[in-house]
Amino acid sequence: MRISVVGTHGSGKTTLVEDFVAATPGYESVPEPYWLLAQQGVVFADGPEVAGLEEQLKQSCALLLATSETDVVFDRCPLDLIAYLEVVSAAEGFEWSPDGKLLKRIEDALATLDLVAFVPLRRPDEITATIEYPKLRARVDARLKTMLRDDDLGLLAGGPRVVEITGTREQRVRRLTEALAG
Repeated sequence: MRISVVGTHGSGKTTLVEDFVAATPGYESVPEPYWLLAQQGVVFADGPEVAGLEEQLKQSCALLLATSETDVVFDRCPLDLIAYLEVVSAAEGFEWSPDGKLLKRIEDALATLDLVAFVPLRRPDEITATIEYPKLRARVDARLKTMLRDDDLGLLAGGPRVVEITGTREQRVRRLTEALAG
């Protein structure tokens, strides 16, 4: 199965990826695009900005399209980055949307996934550490909830199945494992 774990920053998504791969023999993980680009020497602004997010979106599409493994878990996918782009661009005073070529690439990349595991924020917050950009975090989480629950962008029809994963670390791994079986 080709899985992507999505969620706003500080939701526990990377921890879920790591825990799932540790508990599930045969699965490999692919780090989120930000870290892969940073390892390649790409320098990002000090805070979230549209140009850096667009670069991450393109990298996410490229990773999904180039990775041939069948038992793989991606930390983020284009859906996360679209949510960030929409929220950040709105804060900058404009509406971001992909051009036709990028939209086609996003659709093709998402079609390679079997499952999108969404880790939403919960109240009370399950993450106790101090999180950078808390307002951005909340807005991206709200946008992801609409995107994934309502498919308001039309990117999920005929594409990957979406499941929401909540609970303790152990419960999240168990719920993701159950989602693969179901």
